[in-house]
Amino acid sequence: MPRNWTNGAAAAVLALATPASAQLALPAVPLPPVSGLVERATGTVGDTLAPVVTSARELARLRVVRLDELVRRSRGLIERDVLGAPARRGELLLTDPTPEQLAKAKAAGFAVLENEPIEGLGFTVARLRVPERETLSGAQKRLVGLLPGANVSADLLHFQAGGVAFPAEPQAAAPGASVTTPIGVIDGAPGGAALGEARGFAKNAPLASNHGSAIASLLALCGARDVRFADVYGADPAGGNALALARALGWLVTQGVRVVTISLVGPASPVVAKAVAAAQARGVAVVAAVGNDGPAAPPSYPASYPGVIAVTAVDGRNRALIEAGRASHLDYAAPGADILASDARGRWVRVRGTSYATPLVAARLAAAWGPKRVALARLDQEARDLGPRGADPTYGRGLLCETCRRIH
Repeated sequence: MPRNWTNGAAAAVLALATPASAQLALPAVPLPPVSGLVERATGTVGDTLAPVVTSARELARLRVVRLDELVRRSRGLIERDVLGAPARRGELLLTDPTPEQLAKAKAAGFAVLENEPIEGLGFTVARLRVPERETLSGAQKRLVGLLPGANVSADLLHFQAGGVAFPAEPQAAAPGASVTTPIGVIDGAPGGAALGEARGFAKNAPLASNHGSAIASLLALCGARDVRFADVYGADPAGGNALALARALGWLVTQGVRVVTISLVGPASPVVAKAVAAAQARGVAVVAAVGNDGPAAPPSYPASYPGVIAVTAVDGRNRALIEAGRASHLDYAAPGADILASDARGRWVRVRGTSYATPLVAARLAAAWGPKRVALARLDQEARDLGPRGADPTYGRGLLCETCRRIH
């Protein structure tokens, strides 16, 4: 039994329950709360809980079940790539393609849907339509063989790393000291009075979502005053895709944000990796969640890209969440359970997941903003060491924002 697990503790992976007309029916194990597929702003906050899990192996198994269900119930809009990861059906991406590469792809039956630069990041991505009757994985293998050295990938999907359940009334809590450093959010759009501009990068986006609203409310609680929201989900069943994330990050760079918080997880994507590196080269710090698939799951991205500040979560007793995933490195922990946030209707709800720890760390980084090394040194001084002395794979370099949370 994991040492962070105690009798009676429910390490529940929380999901949204919404009307049948607004979502796919939830299987026995809830799907990841992907806006546009499972969550709608019009949905009600329910109390659907995944079965209690007590081991990393079981969490890893449930992850496979959820992904299988996601593909099966996607109405044919999601397909697996060559490595088995969910992606937008029937499309491949070429990063910085040459005219010769595009010509070869077209001659081989791939239609070029667009070939446009990513705003603010200095590179180009071409979208290619896979020939009819060819599977995504088969077409990907063929195109890689056809274009040696080209950067070919599927339009891989990313999932929100948390859920909400149980409406609750918060205790009084004063907002944190004002944080004026511009912060960017890549997620669903917030509902109600937003902290700043929202722009959509998916069908019918920006569209208010419970997950995006929760992130916005936690940033507001931390004193954030200048926030830009990039909605990569909208009403798109294949929202959260790699191209949407890259475009969102590029737009946020043009908006002058200094810190970007991403409470999403997915597989390694060449397009997102290049976008993150380009944003970092322009002085932007990226903060990302490690996800909720447990320590036996593969490393999560974008948290595992070089230089990204990877965040895990703790409960009200400062114990690491049993479902917290991992990254190739871990920087900080922050509260991600036994806390409240606002849903798209403005109601306070209990939330759980590494999703909700991530904006807390982003807000602290923005408050300490300066040259990145200086800002991180300030956070290291602020972080409270947990677990073994010094940095460790469970809590990183320590706990931040211990008191910046609403509790029930």
